[in-house]
Amino acid sequence: MSEIKETIIRPKKVFSFGVDEIFAYHELIYFFTWKEIKVRYKQAFLGIFWTILQPLLLMSIFILLFSDGLRITTTSIPSAVYYLSGLLIWNVFSHAVSNASQSMVNNANIIKKIYFPRLIIPISAVLTASFDFLIGLVLFYIFVLYFSVNDKLPHLSWGYLSISIIVAYLVTIITAFSIGTFLSAVNVKYRDVRYVLPFLIQTLFFLSPVMYDTNIIKVAWIKQLIDLNPLTYAISIVRMNIENPLDFNWPEMSLLLPIFILLMYFIALITFRKTEAYFADIV
Repeated sequence: MSEIKETIIRPKKVFSFGVDEIFAYHELIYFFTWKEIKVRYKQAFLGIFWTILQPLLLMSIFILLFSDGLRITTTSIPSAVYYLSGLLIWNVFSHAVSNASQSMVNNANIIKKIYFPRLIIPISAVLTASFDFLIGLVLFYIFVLYFSVNDKLPHLSWGYLSISIIVAYLVTIITAFSIGTFLSAVNVKYRDVRYVLPFLIQTLFFLSPVMYDTNIIKVAWIKQLIDLNPLTYAISIVRMNIENPLDFNWPEMSLLLPIFILLMYFIALITFRKTEAYFADIV
């Protein structure tokens, strides 16, 4: 009589990163990312050009209102480069959070049909926003090159600038992934997220130094609140390395930044893992 083998299926640990499983399905990340990019630009009249036009229009408005209208200085950095550096970071963050938070609901049909690591969906949503970031980065470098050739950026170091952009991107994308993944899990059960998200994005925009310098804030508790925002570090790193890379100083609360980012990441991952098993039933 042949021996009967038993297979015991146990639930995954909440703290499991699922790296091996995600790597095994890595082709799906490419598939979802490319699908989102094609859908986003397929029937758009301006297409990819809108990714360039949007920051240009906002930059022009900021220059007109704040630099020319209110005479707000942008340190020694030309206004165009100053505002573009903030918009570069902010756009990838806002797009990543918006895409990731709605990603599970938007892919409900696929979730119900086949199994794959669900975390791939918010990862792909964040990578889609990174595609826009690369396009915006080209525009940013064109402006930096223009002002550098015209001696408006005498202390510029392309090496320091590139390193600072990489660091800023990593800080921003991890933060966006954490918030977006958390909201995507909550959004499956509570559809109020789609109503809360625009208010959240708008609030974070004003709490991020996209169009102002944090040094002009004189109220201590407001400045501390803004300093808790990881985007403050991301934007400040880029601007400081443009203005004077040889005299670069990290923001005061930089030691708390990795802890804060990791805390957000773990909360997002734990929340996602706890609700992952029920996505197909309630999405």
